[in-house]
Amino acid sequence: MNLDVLYHDNHLLAVNKPSGLLTQPSGTEKDNLEDRSKAWIKEVKNKPGNVFLHAVHRLDQVVSGIVLFACTDKALSRLNAGLRTHRFKKIYHAVVSGMPPQKEGSLRHFLIHNDYVAGVAEEGDPDAKECLLDYAVLKQSEARTLLEIQLHTGRYHQIRAQLAAIGCPVAGDEKYGSADKLPGGAIALHHARLTVIHPVSKNEIVIEAPYPAHWPAV
Repeated sequence: MNLDVLYHDNHLLAVNKPSGLLTQPSGTEKDNLEDRSKAWIKEVKNKPGNVFLHAVHRLDQVVSGIVLFACTDKALSRLNAGLRTHRFKKIYHAVVSGMPPQKEGSLRHFLIHNDYVAGVAEEGDPDAKECLLDYAVLKQSEARTLLEIQLHTGRYHQIRAQLAAIGCPVAGDEKYGSADKLPGGAIALHHARLTVIHPVSKNEIVIEAPYPAHWPAV
């Protein structure tokens, strides 16, 4: 069973999702992380019946990194409440083409989700949603930059669209203008670190995920 488990107890399961794998079932027979994780729990805990497991957040199919699952209904309710009140801290790493205008800064855009692509709109557009993130440069070369990104809103394709809007598309992300190609259609966007308050113990937990094998050099 191909599953990279980062954290597990009776209430939580955190897994390092590979690029190319769906987070949840799609109504088809396609392989997905949730089904793999349920099978893993059944095997590890020797559970004969159904397994309760629900993703607290999702990653795009082409994105890799941490996905957090709730293993009980109580944990799911409390984690969803924490997500709504911004008690999660989600840190992404991205390799992008070019260089952002500053070594660190904030990006604010208004995005519209249309036909599986997020596009930049004018402030005040009734269909647009405000998107906020902070970024910092970790490493640079002549052609590429490694960024650390903290999300403050969780919109559709937010990081991908906002970085493309400043002329720095994520490596491999041809949908948003990247000229790079990565194996298997992957893109160089990775959910690298998650800080969350445990739904039962109330302790702060920090979960980290290593880069995938296809991660491009900077």
